[in-house]
Amino acid sequence: MLDKTQKNWWQSAVAYQIYPKSFQDTTGSGTGDLQGIIRRLDYLQTLGVDVLWLSPVFASPQVDNGYDISDYQAIDPMYGSLEDMRALIAAGKERGVGIMLDLVLNHSSDQHRWFREARKSRDNPFHDYYVWRDGAEDRPPNDMRACFGGSAWTWVPQVGQYYFHQFAPQQPDLNWENPRVRREIYDMILWWMDQGVEGFRLDVIDQIAKEPDRFITGNGPRLHEFLRELSAETFQKGCLVTVGEAWGADLERAKLYSAPDGSELSMVFQFEHINLDHQPGGEKWDLAPLDFKALKKCLAKWQTGLHGCGWNSLFLNNHDLPRTVSRWGDDGACRVVSAKLLATMLHGMEGMPYIYQGEELGMTNISLPIGEYRDLESLNMYEERKAAGCPEAEIMASLYARSRDNARTPMQWDTSAHGGFTEGTPWLTENPNYREINAADQVADPDSVFHYYRRLIALRKTYPVFVHGDFTLLEPDHPNLFVYRRRLDGQALLVICNYGGGETAWSVPEDWTHARCLIANYPDQIPGRLRPWEARILLREEKE
Repeated sequence: MLDKTQKNWWQSAVAYQIYPKSFQDTTGSGTGDLQGIIRRLDYLQTLGVDVLWLSPVFASPQVDNGYDISDYQAIDPMYGSLEDMRALIAAGKERGVGIMLDLVLNHSSDQHRWFREARKSRDNPFHDYYVWRDGAEDRPPNDMRACFGGSAWTWVPQVGQYYFHQFAPQQPDLNWENPRVRREIYDMILWWMDQGVEGFRLDVIDQIAKEPDRFITGNGPRLHEFLRELSAETFQKGCLVTVGEAWGADLERAKLYSAPDGSELSMVFQFEHINLDHQPGGEKWDLAPLDFKALKKCLAKWQTGLHGCGWNSLFLNNHDLPRTVSRWGDDGACRVVSAKLLATMLHGMEGMPYIYQGEELGMTNISLPIGEYRDLESLNMYEERKAAGCPEAEIMASLYARSRDNARTPMQWDTSAHGGFTEGTPWLTENPNYREINAADQVADPDSVFHYYRRLIALRKTYPVFVHGDFTLLEPDHPNLFVYRRRLDGQALLVICNYGGGETAWSVPEDWTHARCLIANYPDQIPGRLRPWEARILLREEKE
């Protein structure tokens, strides 16, 4: 187990993200719950992870699957109770697995008691907890659009004002300019720290310093001031791991977010690599092939740019992204080897790896009829593009490729009904391939994707070069090869990935011919060439 009393224990850790709604149901409701997570802790301990990031389990009307919180200190009854959460925290600690809560601090639900009071009158003490502007009922303050479609402003006749929301109208933005709001947030975080949580993921944290009059949402002028105060008042009072979702982060901003002095956060999720297969100037729905050389260049930039002065988060999947083996791998005949290659590519780098539930099994995207989608963003896109005259087939192709529901289908535990997720009717249709892709089969198969991830995690715990080694990109202009070297204190790693479904002529450099192979996704090596999706990691001792 990691010693989590040490300041930077998380640098050697591996996190696992759980989407609780889809992880394990114990009641037959069709929705996952906290007792379900407790039931599966031994599986997660076997995998070797150190931290469980839970997507929000707080009380919520569930307009945006829990990212609309109505009470930050209550558990939504669909997931259980506060006692269930305390039991999960305790059971996790017994296994060396900590709980990371997903906090939405940019906005609340419109059902939060603060907003219910705020909309009563301009004189209400909670009115200034949110962002309001004067206007006429048919003339919003400006033409800003919400991320989920439609205007970013909603009219409230009782007060004769508009409130601002960057997402759904049911998600009003909090006013971080108000020190009382900040104090409420800090006290809530301290309370959760007292409950024993070991970290926080901060949803769209780069948007808290918005200035809607100037059309500024992300990276507002006071953002880092707010974050430093937040950290000083809360996170620095314990040995926590913290990660901020920051779609607008560049390398220089990331250095501020993840400065080694801990003045802001441990790290951020930046998404530069995730946006590489969008059409230029388009949305995520506007599909384009991945430029693999651009991906290598991007990952290398972040590796070298933060080395020694910040920290990377390493991820290819999460609850907002499609399944990577379907997006950037081959979810057909080469599903297993391509899933292992993507894992090798990621886990060989410096930073904290995040595994999204089912990624360790190579779970894939799903094709649903439009009536079975549940994701608000997906449904809004369908309606908007349908109204704009886009062909139905084109819209559905985008949903099949990029809908957030791809990642949210129930976890595939075994071959029983609904993949062992529930004895009821699942809230979202399960992927029918659970009969071929499931945890029970893979735990029993030493050559499975699950055990490959398990070995990668164990290597990170065994060799410090995985954690702190420097990074050098080799073969930068090769269209298929992602080869990089890591070095630390007389040890070196060579990570070799042949991306794609074709063979590549390539030989290991002569000074690596006697290196030890730590892990590989093929059982043997063929001199002079790499097979489709072939990956391996070599280790050698170097003379000082």
